[in-house]
Amino acid sequence: MKKFFSLLWNYLKKSDTLLLGLCIAATVYGIVLIRTSTAYLSSSNAASVQVLALFIGIALYFVFSLIDIDILADNWKLLFAAGIGLLALLVFAQEEGGNRAWLRFMGIGIQPAEIVKIFFIVIIAKLIVSFSNERRLDHILSLGAMTGILLIYFGMILVLSSDLGSGLVYLFIFIAMLFAGGLKIYWFLIALTGFAIVSPYIWNSFLSDNQKNRIIAVFDPKSVDPTGLGITWQVNQSKAAIASGGIFGQGLGQGQMTQSGSVPKQRTDFIFSAAGEELGFVGCLAIVILLVAIIIRCVYVGYKSQSKLGALISVGVAAMLTFQTFENLGMCLGVAPVVGLTLPFFSSGGSSVVTSFACMGIISGIKMKPKPVMFTRR
Repeated sequence: MKKFFSLLWNYLKKSDTLLLGLCIAATVYGIVLIRTSTAYLSSSNAASVQVLALFIGIALYFVFSLIDIDILADNWKLLFAAGIGLLALLVFAQEEGGNRAWLRFMGIGIQPAEIVKIFFIVIIAKLIVSFSNERRLDHILSLGAMTGILLIYFGMILVLSSDLGSGLVYLFIFIAMLFAGGLKIYWFLIALTGFAIVSPYIWNSFLSDNQKNRIIAVFDPKSVDPTGLGITWQVNQSKAAIASGGIFGQGLGQGQMTQSGSVPKQRTDFIFSAAGEELGFVGCLAIVILLVAIIIRCVYVGYKSQSKLGALISVGVAAMLTFQTFENLGMCLGVAPVVGLTLPFFSSGGSSVVTSFACMGIISGIKMKPKPVMFTRR
């Protein structure tokens, strides 16, 4: 027993307990918001499911922190194939909220695109390191190989589930990791130019009318929803709830809109509005501070890591959290299109919480096991 506690103490000293504490605090805060936003539903067990996801997530945090990330990355081809297999299961998913992103087994929901994010980050980090060591990162064939992986995952998500939000997360991760990996700036300019050229084709051929209207609604809501009771209804209700909270809110469990279920999908996509109405600006600020602290911690661990692989994985995880945070808050405030992205650690969704904690475990493992490889300041 003494040896066990000694090993545990050594582990805690080496692991990133600060990061774990921030993540637990954010998730517990989210559970409180989920509970209050579903109080009007007598049969809802969303908060209980989130508690279970929290414990599973903490367990995975410890497991993933002990995994040798180099061995995992060396098997990137198996990870790639496993990712394809998981995403292919979306053909059995049932439509929920306009997309087919969830697999249901005996009441348990699994979101394959969430799990595959981990695979994608590790794969791209490994390829960037390999191509950099061979001085081929800026070679068109190297870029083609990495872009091909992105397009396969992105295409499967879009075609099989119509989940544009998740696909965009992959794209943002890809761009951030390539920049951090040292890809020449002219490639980003070329990509931006190419996107501008093909964007009309993408708009007309790949986006549904509903997706187009959600984008247009950000800039000109009256043109797509003159009455405000259609496609902009969710956002209008969210903004009204946040505005009614003022500085300190109406009180936990006292929000008129939250307690009546007036904000659609409040426990998932619009959990921020529950904090805004019942806890006010102070409650919203606490959410932002927690998420920014988690993101900064991920970047810091990557910056201090002497492993380029570890640093790139840290950047990928930080990019994932950053995009989801800004997009979700933007949806709730009406400055970004509604694409169904959850707020990391806060929104109801077991797959998201478990995946996030697994990623944090990888970050902790990177902190515990720095490798003797120099990483450029970029």
